[in-house]
Amino acid sequence: MINSVRNTVLSVLNKNNYGYISPSDFNLFAKQAQMEIFEEYFSEYNKAINNENARTSGTDYADLRQSIEEAVETFVVTATLTQVTPASNRFFLPSASTTGSDYFLINKILCYDASVSPRVYKGEAEKVTHGKITMLVNSNLTAPTELYPAYTQEGNVLTVYPATINLPNEVEANYFRYPKDPKWTYVTLANGEPIFNQSQLDYQDFEVPIEDEIKLVSKILQYAGMSIREIEAVQFGGNEEQKQSQ
Repeated sequence: MINSVRNTVLSVLNKNNYGYISPSDFNLFAKQAQMEIFEEYFSEYNKAINNENARTSGTDYADLRQSIEEAVETFVVTATLTQVTPASNRFFLPSASTTGSDYFLINKILCYDASVSPRVYKGEAEKVTHGKITMLVNSNLTAPTELYPAYTQEGNVLTVYPATINLPNEVEANYFRYPKDPKWTYVTLANGEPIFNQSQLDYQDFEVPIEDEIKLVSKILQYAGMSIREIEAVQFGGNEEQKQSQ
């Protein structure tokens, strides 16, 4: 899809004599455009839920919530969390330095009993604030148990309750990761013309669904227009994006 998007962007720019964007600039604009679309999924999902509650949403092929769910589930990852220290109920959140991935948003925290093999699922931990956890832990009625665990978050560390959840492989995070940075890769011909080459090791296509191709083109055109200082390119991209939103 990335080559199709780039060809469309260049076609619009060249047809109207707006200018040319280099492969490196295109990759920067593509990264930002994809990130915008990715973050919009969550606000659009919230709107779809509100419309559903207000009974103003469609069904079947007009079910917007389902299409958004399918899009965001592409970025769902489940990873076992690493303990901060051995025999500790504190675990590192997913990150490039801990699990090899960078997370965008925690979906749920899952707890297991790793003292047996195979390990046994205990339950989904509930997130609580630091202001409430002290009261919960010291209450005979609401204290977290291994079947109904809880956790607090501080920076990139989770503290899971009860403290008996303290073995390796006992806590997993189900989370939404950031999309991978798109990269249009190429080889340069003798005349200096870059030609698309997806066989290179650093090639990366867009990760958003193909139905968002028009959005990508519109957003990249806006960035390109700002870069080459062509207000008409910015306006064209903005108008196309507005049409898609409507």
